Amino acid sequence: MTLKPTKLKLHLLLAFSFFFQSSTVFAHGGVVLENDVCLININFLQAHFTVFQPESSQDDEFCEDIPDLTRSVFVMEYLHDLLQDMRVDFRIIRDETNIGKYAQWDDVQQLGDIEALTVFYEPPRIEESGFFSASYNFADKGTYIGIVTASHPTEVRDYSAVFYFQVGGADLGSLPIFAALLLLIQLGYWYSYGGYQNFRARRR
Repeated sequence: MTLKPTKLKLHLLLAFSFFFQSSTVFAHGGVVLENDVCLININFLQAHFTVFQPESSQDDEFCEDIPDLTRSVFVMEYLHDLLQDMRVDFRIIRDETNIGKYAQWDDVQQLGDIEALTVFYEPPRIEESGFFSASYNFADKGTYIGIVTASHPTEVRDYSAVFYFQVGGADLGSLPIFAALLLLIQLGYWYSYGGYQNFRARRR
């Protein structure tokens, strides 16, 4: 059965609606983008999160796509007072198993010995100022997983955040899906308005 143009438009609009809702609702691991501000969720604790590359990009701020192979400064600004009393550490591991954008703490635990995958580790420390920073000079482009762990000051309890990021080039992410939907729209209109029939008629 051939869809009429109006019905075709409705189906395509629904497809786009689902696509954009999906891309908005799902956060990438422990990092979310909210009003152009990158936030990291360490369980119920939040902090502003950003990455600087002062040697190559000066004051430009990055979240999950870090463009250059150079010194990268990771900064967290605590939004929860409790974090100022907690010992916080930061680890970067190679994403060799392709955990990807929706990495969770359970995925990291299944890796086993993460020391073998670790490229950088900042030991735990208390930052009463509310600002935590760590610096690492990336030598290899690729995908990485960042792990932030905060230890409760009075209880034997740790909170963790896991986030994916790419160094040395932006990740295409959902762009191929978006391009495929655009192509589907074009083909749908072309077919529904007689493009295929006209094409066959010209070839006879």
